[in-house]
Amino acid sequence: MIVIVAFVMLSSWAIYNTACMLADGLTSMTEQKQNQFQATLFQYLWIFSISAVILGSLIHFYLTKKMIQPLRELIQSTKEMKQGQYPSSIHVKGNGEVGELIRHFNDLVQQLETNEQQRKNLVSDLSHEFRTPLTNLNGYLLALQKGVMEGDKNLYQSLYAESFKLTQLVEQMEQLKEWDDMQIYSFHEKELTNMKEFIERSIKIFHWPLEKKQIELKTDIQTGTAVINRTSISQVISNLMDNAIRYYDDAGPINIKGEKIHNEYKVSITGPGRSLSEKDNERIFERFYRIETSRSREFGGSGLGLAISKEIIERHYGKIDVHSEAHVHTFWFVIPCS
Repeated sequence: MIVIVAFVMLSSWAIYNTACMLADGLTSMTEQKQNQFQATLFQYLWIFSISAVILGSLIHFYLTKKMIQPLRELIQSTKEMKQGQYPSSIHVKGNGEVGELIRHFNDLVQQLETNEQQRKNLVSDLSHEFRTPLTNLNGYLLALQKGVMEGDKNLYQSLYAESFKLTQLVEQMEQLKEWDDMQIYSFHEKELTNMKEFIERSIKIFHWPLEKKQIELKTDIQTGTAVINRTSISQVISNLMDNAIRYYDDAGPINIKGEKIHNEYKVSITGPGRSLSEKDNERIFERFYRIETSRSREFGGSGLGLAISKEIIERHYGKIDVHSEAHVHTFWFVIPCS
């Protein structure tokens, strides 16, 4: 404001003196008219200067308030976050630096809120997973302690089964932690890969499980190349194949298809299984989500394989999903071709 006032006053002084010099050059103007002219000019310049300062101050105040208001909301939101609350998104217009900062802040709050919800879901899922085997173990041990039951081979096998289930859950947690630690830097090692040879090599390890369950395997794999992290994509194919075999139901072959579609390579694994609900189709790729069938001891899925597969495919800038028709399910993923 000091700079603006100084500029206005200096401009007015320069205009005043210039006008006076021009007026002095006019020989026809008397001294009285000259004085009158200077007084009038001086008066108008003061009015102009004061009006310019007042108008500039009002405009400056309005623009400053408009710019500061989102920052005040940002400060208030950070205070709410400091108290453990998640504030609502700050509405901001414009594409300036302040607008960009607030949009990033809104995204950060949304991400933190999502992470917190996932953490709560994770704790809830783990509590549910640990509760059943621990309850069974406590019940059996309490019955043995009070003499209600006598130990025999079947009882000890049941106790071992529950203990083994707890061990598996702990191993799954360690696997998940290792995956979260590795996924940040493990995808830079990508190689140009012949997808036909790669898929055929990846499914060879399922020869014995397929033969044991007497499941026919049909393949239709086209040639195509893609730049992939072979270890992680092999894990995706193994997860999908393992699910197709584990949850195989009814009759019919498991079909594996690989095809190049425009600038993408699509891999799909189709097989018969128990029907999936709409909720299952929507949440099947979430961590620790398991369909009712996989909660039984016979199947015992961890609910991690498909979630990790989704993260791997997304790291390859691809997409993974499932399509169901009655009891026939097709898990597929696409990745960009080279």
